[in-house]
Amino acid sequence: MQVGLILAAGSGSRMGSPKAIVEINGQRLVDRAVANFHAAGISEVYVVLGAWVGEVPGAQILINKEWAEGMGSSLRVGLSAIQARPEVDAVVVSLVDLPGMTPAALAAVASSPAELAIGSYGGKSGHPVKFSRNHWQGIVDSAIGDQGARGYLKGRDDIEMISLDLLATDGDVDTPEDLLSFESQ
Repeated sequence: MQVGLILAAGSGSRMGSPKAIVEINGQRLVDRAVANFHAAGISEVYVVLGAWVGEVPGAQILINKEWAEGMGSSLRVGLSAIQARPEVDAVVVSLVDLPGMTPAALAAVASSPAELAIGSYGGKSGHPVKFSRNHWQGIVDSAIGDQGARGYLKGRDDIEMISLDLLATDGDVDTPEDLLSFESQ
């Protein structure tokens, strides 16, 4: 069984508010991300919250009390919680601030038979990423600051890179200007 994990705990300091609750066309980014996972066929979705905590329909909420440490702490919280479920053998991870993420991109990475799969854009790694269970503890042990799984994945030759150039865009929204730029597309 495979589940989804959305990292959404940050304060969005450059945005002026937590990005999870930023709206695009009347829909919060966190709700948009959950809907994308469901549309990709991933029915169980976990969302890691921190700076903002509230209800997210269609998702199980995990609270990262150490959210100010960065994305690595959210990844640790998410993977540690999911590890307690022996029936889950893989997790697909994405970030809340990727409004160009699509169900097709999530499904492409989720359907990879590889134990480690990473979406790529223009040949550069991005999100989503898929981790099989036997890699979770190594990722938890190495996830520090805003690095997430980068340290664990660096130099590995067993990662499948999946081009998502035709399925999604990788631009994140960090500032109000980024948001306006995305909304005008």
